[in-house]
Amino acid sequence: MESNKYINRELSWLQFNARVLQEAADKTVPLIERLRFLGIFSNNLDEFFKVRYATIKRIDLAGKGGKSVLGGIKAGKLLEEITQIVIDQQSESLSILDSIQSKLKDHNILIINEKQVSKSQQTFVKNFFLQKVSPALVTIILNDLEELPRLKDSAAYLAVKMVMKEPVPSKGNSKLVNRPLKEKKYVLIEIPRSIERFVVLPKEGDKQHIILLDDLIRYNLHTIFNIFEYESITAHMIKITRDAELDIDSDLSKSFIEKISASVKERIEGEPVRFVYDMNIEQDTLQYLMSKMGIDATDSIIPGGRYHNRRDYMNFPSLGSEELQYKKYEPLALPGLVLQGSLFKGIAEKDFLLHTPYQTFSYTVKFLREAALDPKVKTIKITIYRLAKISHIASSLINAVKNGKKVTVQIELRARFDEVANINYAEQMQREGVNLIFGVKGLKVHSKACVIERLEEGKLKRYGFISTGNFNESTARVYTDFTLFTSNQEILKEVNKVFDFFEVNYKVSRYKHLIVSPHYTRSSLLKLITTEIENAAAGKKAGIRLKLNSLSDFALIDKLYEASRAGVKIKLIVRGICCLIPGVKGMSENIEAISIVDKYLEHPRIYIFENESNPKVYISSADWMTRNLDYRVEISCPIYDKSIQKELIETFEICWNDNVKARILSEDQDNAYRRNNKPAHRSQFALYDYYLNKLEKE
Repeated sequence: MESNKYINRELSWLQFNARVLQEAADKTVPLIERLRFLGIFSNNLDEFFKVRYATIKRIDLAGKGGKSVLGGIKAGKLLEEITQIVIDQQSESLSILDSIQSKLKDHNILIINEKQVSKSQQTFVKNFFLQKVSPALVTIILNDLEELPRLKDSAAYLAVKMVMKEPVPSKGNSKLVNRPLKEKKYVLIEIPRSIERFVVLPKEGDKQHIILLDDLIRYNLHTIFNIFEYESITAHMIKITRDAELDIDSDLSKSFIEKISASVKERIEGEPVRFVYDMNIEQDTLQYLMSKMGIDATDSIIPGGRYHNRRDYMNFPSLGSEELQYKKYEPLALPGLVLQGSLFKGIAEKDFLLHTPYQTFSYTVKFLREAALDPKVKTIKITIYRLAKISHIASSLINAVKNGKKVTVQIELRARFDEVANINYAEQMQREGVNLIFGVKGLKVHSKACVIERLEEGKLKRYGFISTGNFNESTARVYTDFTLFTSNQEILKEVNKVFDFFEVNYKVSRYKHLIVSPHYTRSSLLKLITTEIENAAAGKKAGIRLKLNSLSDFALIDKLYEASRAGVKIKLIVRGICCLIPGVKGMSENIEAISIVDKYLEHPRIYIFENESNPKVYISSADWMTRNLDYRVEISCPIYDKSIQKELIETFEICWNDNVKARILSEDQDNAYRRNNKPAHRSQFALYDYYLNKLEKE
C-alpha cells in the first residue's frame, strides 16, 4: 500500500478537532459559544483517547506494526505523533481560554479563583460548600493505602499535598541533629459530577462573578482538613482516561442486557491510556501519584493547565446574556404537513423531507404519538440508537403498547457511551410489554428507521420514516439531519425485511430499493461509482457529490481516485475524518473536498450520483467507513420524489458554496478557510433562510 495515497485516520480526526478549536478562537463567534466550543473540543478528545488511542495502543502492545490498517504508519510512531499534536492543541486551547476570559471581563463577567473571593462573597462560598459540596465529596488519604483505589475514567481529581508540622521538641532536646524529613500526606478529592461545575455567585453591582467548583473546593481546603496539623497545603488537578472497549461476556445463561451491564461496569477497570496533570504540580507529588497508579512511559502523559475536564464548558451558564450567544431561531414547520392535523393523511398523499434543526423535530414525535393513539394502527417497528435523557419517543412507544399495539424495538445497547441510558430504557420498555430485539451478533445496528402498519379498508397499509440521525430530541436541536416520511409501500416493505433480518439473522433478503449494510452497501456504492466512470468514458455527464461525517474506507477511496482519473468531477463535504487526499495530479485532481464546522453539528449523509442528468439521490445512516459498510446494519434510502431530490441537491450546493465556515481539505491538513471574492455565504444561516422562504411561498 502506498502510504502517500491516504491520510492517517487518527491524524485526520485530530485535524477535525482542530477545526472545532478554530471555532473557539474565532472572534466573530459569540463569547459564551466560544467557551462551549472549547468544551466540545475537550469532550471530543476524551472520547478519542478512550476509543482510538486505546485501539492503537493495543495494536502496539500486541507487537504488530499495524501499517496496513493505519494508512502506512507504524502504531508506535503514531502514538508518539498523536501525543505531540495533542500537547500542542492543549496548549493552544489554554491560550484561547485565557483570551476568552479576558474578553468576558469587558462584559462584566469575571471567572475568579479561590484567591480572588471578596469579603462579601466569603459567606456565600462557605455556605455553598457546607450545604451542597461537602456532602458529595469523596476524599481518599493515600499514604496508608497499599493500593490506590480505581480512579474513575475521565473524572477530575484534586491531588492534595499536605506538609505536616514538626512535633514540638521536648525540653532538653531542642537541638535535633539529624532532623527527619517533614511528613507529607497525599490525598485525592474527586470533583463531584452531581454539582454544576460553574458556580454563579451573587451579583455585585453590574459585575457577575463565577467560580469553578474546583476553586470553591480549594477555598475550603482548611474546612476539609481541619483535623490535621499541617504547615502548607497545595492542590493540583489530575485526570486519567481509560480504554473504553467493552468485553462482552459469552455466558449463554445471561441475558444480553446483563452482559452489556456487566461490561459497562468493567469499563471502570479499563487500562489507563492518558494521564493529564496540572503542569505546575510539584514533582514529588507527580512521581508519587504515577507510581501509585502504575502510569509509565507507554501511556500518553500530557501536562495540562490548572483545570481539566474542560468539556464542562459545553454547559457554561448563559447568564441571561443574549448578545454573548448565538441568536436562537425557532424551528420551522414543514410546508404542507400540519402538526395539528393527521400526519398519516398528509404522508398518504406524498413524501415529506424533514431537515432538523431548521425544521422542528416535533413531526417525528407527533408521528409516533399519532400511531400510539390511532385505533387503525396495528404494529409499530423502530430502530433506536441513542435516546434523549427524557425521551418522548420512548414514552410514545410505551403508550402504544398500553393501547394494544404490537410494538417492536430494535435497541442498540452498545451505542458507545450511551450504554447505560439505553439499558435503562430497554428495561423500562421490556417491563411495559415492548418486544425488544438486541440486534445481530457481531454487528451494531446503526440504521434509523420506523415502519407502522395501519388497517385501511380491510388491508394493511404501511407508513414510516427513514433518517440520517438518531431519534433524539436533545441532539435534534444541534445536529443537522434528514428524515424522510413516506407511505411508499415498496420501500417500507423492504424496511420490514430489515426487521426480519434482526429476528432471523441467517435470512438475508434481496432489496430492489434500499441499500443495506453489511450485505450490499459496499458493492452497491462501487457499482454506482463505476456507472459514473463509464458515463465519463462515453462522454456523458458524470459527477458525484457526497456529504458525509467520515470517509476512511481505502477501497472506496481507491474507487473515487479511479473515477477522478476517468474525469468524473467529485465534490466532497466531509465534516470529520477524511483519509482521501484531494487535488493530487494524476490521482485525485478532479476531487475537491471541504469541511464545515459551525453553530450546528453537520450530521447527514447524502449521496448524489449524476447518472446522465437523471440523478440518483440517497439519504443514509452510513458513513464511508469500513465499520459502516461491513460491520453495522445501515440503511441508505433512495429519494424518488423529484421535488425532494431537488431540495437535497439545492441544500448540498448551499453547503458547497460556503465561504465563511468551510475549510479546504488538503494534503497539508492546515484547515485553511475557503475564501473568495463572492459575498459572504454562511451555509447554516443560508439554509434557515432557504426553508423560511419555502414556508412563505406555501
